Amino acid sequence: MQVSETLKEGLKRGYEITIPASELDEKVNGKLEEARPEVEMKGFRKGKVPMALLKKQFGPRLLGEAMQEAIDGAMAQHFEDSGDRPALQPEVKMTNDEWKEGDDVVVSMSYEALPEIPEVDLKGVKLEKLVVKADDAAVTEALEGLAEQAKTFETKKGAAKDGDQVVIDFLGKVDGEAFEGGAAEDFPLVLGSGQFIPGFEEQLVGVKADEEKNVEVSFPEEYQAAHLAGKAAVFECKIKEVKKPAKAKLDDELAKQFGADDLEALKGQISERLEAEYAGASRAVMKRTLLDELDKLVDFELPPSLLDAEAGQIAHQLWHEENPEVEGHDHPEIETTDEHKKLAARRVRLGLLLAEMGQKNKIEVTDAEMTQAIMGQARQYPGQEREFFEFVKNNAQVQQQMRAPIFEDKVVDYIFELAEVSEKEVSKDDLKEAVDKLEDE
Repeated sequence: MQVSETLKEGLKRGYEITIPASELDEKVNGKLEEARPEVEMKGFRKGKVPMALLKKQFGPRLLGEAMQEAIDGAMAQHFEDSGDRPALQPEVKMTNDEWKEGDDVVVSMSYEALPEIPEVDLKGVKLEKLVVKADDAAVTEALEGLAEQAKTFETKKGAAKDGDQVVIDFLGKVDGEAFEGGAAEDFPLVLGSGQFIPGFEEQLVGVKADEEKNVEVSFPEEYQAAHLAGKAAVFECKIKEVKKPAKAKLDDELAKQFGADDLEALKGQISERLEAEYAGASRAVMKRTLLDELDKLVDFELPPSLLDAEAGQIAHQLWHEENPEVEGHDHPEIETTDEHKKLAARRVRLGLLLAEMGQKNKIEVTDAEMTQAIMGQARQYPGQEREFFEFVKNNAQVQQQMRAPIFEDKVVDYIFELAEVSEKEVSKDDLKEAVDKLEDE
């Protein structure tokens, strides 16, 4: 095997690899010798088929395997000898298009090498950790929210207003004809909840028990039932009862509805949950500060292919955020701007830096951590958890997408341990303001 350099420009690399025909022939013969003891062929005893006949019968297929193995081996040997790490899968192609059996195989290999990542003195990194305590006011506010969730409705006299519940029988008609799914009895509808199509609930404000009212509305153009989309409809409604909301009391009974033994135990659970939420938000703020600091400390050449791919992904994501009505990829070509490229450069640089730190410090994502992450996502598909597990198990790309953020967070936590971190107690509002700044950037 012979390897000669054809390109070395920045991080771009090019090589020509020549694999002698004799090496391929040797590999094919080796494979045939290995398989020969088990081969049976008419007219010959098992294991006694002549090599020439074996080569004629199986040689062409084995030659293809030998070529692929030789090329893969040559590439692996090159990367081991050179120390290069390709940014993306190398491009490999045969250059002698008129190759025939007995010729040497000549292939070209091109790739972009990952750059040398400089060392960073993490002990010189200074960070501030925002600390928020779950005070009585915050716990009480959360309790009030739970009481709102647990509210009931009690019969009232007089007209219904926004927020009240009306119990109704209704029958919907389009062009005078009732349609499937357009009727119900004793249906409890909270006015202002947005449960029914636009314009329906507003027309029931002011109704009283035992009244009858025709509600005239039009189904939205994008309504899920195509035969009703855009159609005008009349709903004949009979008001059977009007109820007003009754907020649950903050007592032990409320606590038991949410799985706690009593109100004090529920307060304790709420306090723990709030402080965990505050800690998560604080960590996000500190992580952004860390990434900003690292971005200032390092600068190195970046592989153009990674930059282009990341800039394209950023542009695509931002375009879809601005055009949420477009769900697929049937849209004009999205051009990357200087702003996209600038953001891509930061992401690629920090991604390579964190990956290098993780590798050097032997940081890995454990099987248990991956299982936990998969379980967390599987909960989004109730009743289909097993199918989701199988999907992830058989899809290496999805596994990598799930592993990457876990790995990054483990590297960030490692850096937190080495950096100089000071704590600063702040209010909940101060923390929220810091988080809002992250979302605006």
